[in-house]
Amino acid sequence: MTDMGAFREAIIAWAAGGAGDRARELAATLPVRAVVLLEGPSDAAAVDALAASRGRDLAAEGICVLPMGGAMSVGRFASLLGPTGLGLRLTGLCDEAERPYYVRGLERASAAGEKFFVCAADLEDELIRALGVTRVAELVEAEGDLRALRTFLNQPAQRERTSRQQLRRFLGTKKGRKIRYGRVLVEALPPERVPAPLDDLLTSL
Repeated sequence: MTDMGAFREAIIAWAAGGAGDRARELAATLPVRAVVLLEGPSDAAAVDALAASRGRDLAAEGICVLPMGGAMSVGRFASLLGPTGLGLRLTGLCDEAERPYYVRGLERASAAGEKFFVCAADLEDELIRALGVTRVAELVEAEGDLRALRTFLNQPAQRERTSRQQLRRFLGTKKGRKIRYGRVLVEALPPERVPAPLDDLLTSL
């Protein structure tokens, strides 16, 4: 495990109720200068993929990309990592529907001034809109998932949804698929089509 990976695991264990000694030690010795708080691992895969495409090694820059396991955890992580905890700079992505969790959580952690970037629905929707439905379907086929997509689209529940909504739902129907496509979709993006929330996040770091 890399040092930044060890720091990430130490923070997750601390947030779950464990001791914070290891996290404090690693924060000081690496050193860590910022933490990108994300809802889940698919968002982390997208952020890491975009950073790599721009020739950046976030861990080497002292930036920890940290999936929290859900938006409602933001207050807990912010209290441990922000002004009332390790004193690190915080940033990240959130979905529009989850913005209230972030606002309340950051306020409780005395971190209301930290900048977070908001996706209109979620990051997958932003990526599908940026690439277009046709291009995303091509990538699904290239990844060997076309048969699964066709089976999914034949379900009665999908008939009233738009093509973009169908693809977004499809990405979340199998464990690990969202994580894989978080990377695949970002790697397929032309530089000028990177969704604004993701682009602004990387630019801010």
